[in-house]
Amino acid sequence: MLQFIGVVEKANERGVSKVRIFDEFSEGLEGLDTFSHIIILYWFHLRATEERRRVLKVIPMGCAGNPKVGVFTSRSPSRPNSIGLCVAELVKLEGNILSVKGLDAFEGSQIIDIKPYLPRIDAFPEAAVPQWARHGP
Repeated sequence: MLQFIGVVEKANERGVSKVRIFDEFSEGLEGLDTFSHIIILYWFHLRATEERRRVLKVIPMGCAGNPKVGVFTSRSPSRPNSIGLCVAELVKLEGNILSVKGLDAFEGSQIIDIKPYLPRIDAFPEAAVPQWARHGP
């Protein structure tokens, strides 16, 4: 059973977002501040409608020049399970409040999990991607 562990309280304030981890999970944050970056899994709460969860084809990043592809070929928030994933810089950890830079979640997004970013297993600079995916929005 899925259990939310926190919530995004402030999104993108001067590039920094605030994430509050619920008190019953705060002990699990011990040592997290020794990492510069973390992986945050969250719930796309604004896209979790039945209609959006049935979307199977999308135009990535909404860019007109991109081809229509299967949802699993994209990072679209419209998907069968409304789970978002973001690597963010951990700016500060105070108690159960994380200040992070680069989080693409909206205020009110519920946090599913947090994991440390480990470059030796999370980064693959030589990974192949199609031409349309080589540039950001």
